[in-house]
Amino acid sequence: MDSKAIEGFVGKLWDEQIVPQLVDYIRIPNKSPMFDAKWAEHGYMDQAVALMENWARRQPIPGMQLEVVRLPGRTPLIFIEIPGQGDDCVLLYGHLDKQPEMTGWAEHLGPWKPVIEGDKLYGRGGADDGYAIFGSLAAILALQAQKLPHARCVVMIEACEESGSYDLPHYVDHLAARIGRPSLIVCLDSGCGNYEQMWLTTSLRGMTGGNLSVKVLDEGVHSGDASGVVPSSFRILRQILSRLEDEKTGEILPRELHAEIPAQRVEQARLSAGVLGDDIYSKFPMANGMQPVSKDLTELV
Repeated sequence: MDSKAIEGFVGKLWDEQIVPQLVDYIRIPNKSPMFDAKWAEHGYMDQAVALMENWARRQPIPGMQLEVVRLPGRTPLIFIEIPGQGDDCVLLYGHLDKQPEMTGWAEHLGPWKPVIEGDKLYGRGGADDGYAIFGSLAAILALQAQKLPHARCVVMIEACEESGSYDLPHYVDHLAARIGRPSLIVCLDSGCGNYEQMWLTTSLRGMTGGNLSVKVLDEGVHSGDASGVVPSSFRILRQILSRLEDEKTGEILPRELHAEIPAQRVEQARLSAGVLGDDIYSKFPMANGMQPVSKDLTELV
């Protein structure tokens, strides 16, 4: 493999074709279903799908088959099959739905307003995760330009990730026979520590969600009458939460929720901390007087 040739090929393709596509993509307010209940009526998701589909179909990849799969009542999914050498299969994953507008944009920027400043493109969705289909096909095109062999590739771009990917399992089941049994899954939806090295996400923090309510009365009463007599629901709530987490240190208390961290993950954290230094926490816009939970970098990575 000629690494210089790969870099030049991808760079040219990115500047000439992909960046203009991302600019147009950013303009589309295709918010994930959780943030736009009428996404199907508004049609923005279909616009984003069409933009990516049309670009992908123009790429000169021999034998490529592309289909926009639509299950009833679910967000669409772009499914691409690219033949390769041997029986192996690589699955490349991404998503095209977006987070909502949110606040904090600089005055000259905005979520649906693509702005290029220097070598950066600002706007909602360009990095999360609009680039995924372009990056996947660019990599395959670069390999084929050097006549390098590669495995059969399957590209799946969903439209429900920012809502928890609740549609994705249905598509995986629906397409299981066509997907096959991948030996490698590349998820193009993660961050990087810097632009000087290649970064791989080896583990993710989990989250358990739920609704917690505390009931002390069957109906509302005047606070001047009940305060100090009826137990405080807020105080009970604090006690319940304190059974789960030490409010002073953040330690999770039930041993059933603990897991042994593999030694290789600890070593990876140390290596990452050595590279990134205090950039791990200094990048956050902390309020005046606020500081990170810990400055032990191995705890923060």
